Amino acid sequence: MPLTSAGILMYRLHGGVPQVLLAHPGGPFWRHRDEGAWMLPKGELLPGEEAESAARREFEEELGVAAAGPLRPLGRLRQRGGKWVEAFAMRGDFDPARLRSNVFELEWPPHSGRMACFPEIDRVAWCALAPARVKILPSQAALLDRLEAGLAGGW
Repeated sequence: MPLTSAGILMYRLHGGVPQVLLAHPGGPFWRHRDEGAWMLPKGELLPGEEAESAARREFEEELGVAAAGPLRPLGRLRQRGGKWVEAFAMRGDFDPARLRSNVFELEWPPHSGRMACFPEIDRVAWCALAPARVKILPSQAALLDRLEAGLAGGW
């Protein structure tokens, strides 16, 4: 059964232009990837957990700040690997210099027997929608369209 994650796509209006906060995954596999590698902060739902609660928990774990504010549903989508993502939009502002991500442990280099710690998110950045469409994982690009439609509808 495919896993389900939940996440928050934070947005702001900067000079009247919508921008989204995208997160770059940490660790050695993503180190040299840029275009098509960024995503919304997200993570797996715990057993019995509601998607909104999981999205808020993961946002705080991955960025180091609580997701305070109302969430607007952006719906579900399926990523290339089969995982479902339940996404929410939240208007807010976050200083990328305040990033304090949790860490994960991984054997690195592979088959070395040595464990190393890496941040789940190694950096975040604000992007206008056009450049965000280049940076975001292709399977999450529809979230930008949904956000744009919501903003055009009066969010």
